[in-house]
Amino acid sequence: MRNRLVATVAMAAGLLIVSGPLSAHHGNAVFDVGKTVTMKGTVTEWFWANPHCFLSFDVKGRDGRLVHWVMETQAPPNIVPYGFSKQTFKPGDEVTVTLEPVKNGQPLGRLVQVVLSNGKTLKWEG
Repeated sequence: MRNRLVATVAMAAGLLIVSGPLSAHHGNAVFDVGKTVTMKGTVTEWFWANPHCFLSFDVKGRDGRLVHWVMETQAPPNIVPYGFSKQTFKPGDEVTVTLEPVKNGQPLGRLVQVVLSNGKTLKWEG
């Protein structure tokens, strides 16, 4: 009986320790929530995996130099209902991306919408 109680308490403590970092992973503090940036670019990579997908694309900056951007999306099962798939983007595709940028000014952000070269709009509404 005592061993069972100790095992139960240890299991509960372990779950509490693990749950803290898991919830922190999904914070919004890094993003400038509510601010959006729209830009045209060329896809360099579409990373389709859990826990998040990432779209990498190059944008010509004001000075003429290429700026490599990375946009985070949700996990594949969350974005499939909105029209996304593993084959949505290929390197070389021209896209118009709207994202919420990170606060520190780095070329990183979170998906708001993407307009494909054929005019189709994919929008995260979650």
